[in-house]
Amino acid sequence: MSAAIVSLSNLRFAWPGQAPVLDIDSFELQAGERLFLRGPSGSGKSTLLGLIAGVLEAGTGRVEVLGHALTDLSGGQRDQVRADHLGVIFQMFNLVPYLSVVQNVVLPCRFSKRRLNEVKALGGPDIEARRLLSELGLDDPALLSRKVTELSVGQQQRVAAARALIGNPSLIIADEPTSALDADSRDRFIELLSEEARKTKAALLFVSHDASLAPLFDRAMDLSEINRVKETA
Repeated sequence: MSAAIVSLSNLRFAWPGQAPVLDIDSFELQAGERLFLRGPSGSGKSTLLGLIAGVLEAGTGRVEVLGHALTDLSGGQRDQVRADHLGVIFQMFNLVPYLSVVQNVVLPCRFSKRRLNEVKALGGPDIEARRLLSELGLDDPALLSRKVTELSVGQQQRVAAARALIGNPSLIIADEPTSALDADSRDRFIELLSEEARKTKAALLFVSHDASLAPLFDRAMDLSEINRVKETA
């Protein structure tokens, strides 16, 4: 394995006025590694991903992603690291309701010159967006021009995945990304994530409560193995 792409040390986090959610001495994710992280609802999985993605700010400790110490950066600087290097599939999707399917997928290229340059070499944002959507089973031309609010939950989930993958991110973070998919779509979804990660040598951090998915990854672990807070609200 190569050097760690994510490194956490002495990380503590609590929501205001609440008991701690995370208490992690150390954690590393290696470049190119595909890690399955399991934990029940309320265990702090989404909070941990928010800290690694720079959406949340750690209370104490250090969060390093791709050589950037997120704990030393401003909110705007963390946003730029995420825009340039991370592909995040949020649990709530965070799609823009008034944009079409394709417009949602190409959105990261509007905020990152690096990702825009990556897709230019592949024919441009629209072409790469349509390729990713087709790989995920969304290849109906009429569907691609619709607003995302007109899609089913499962279709929206796949749009969120395509948006995360566009522009060859160095780290792909997926928060319960298969919860609305049937078994066949789920397996194809994970296969595509793995294919895209291998193609660009990106790391994949995949979070789910479904332990049956663990064999599909290089490494699997339970959040309780690193989080000393055993129960959270």
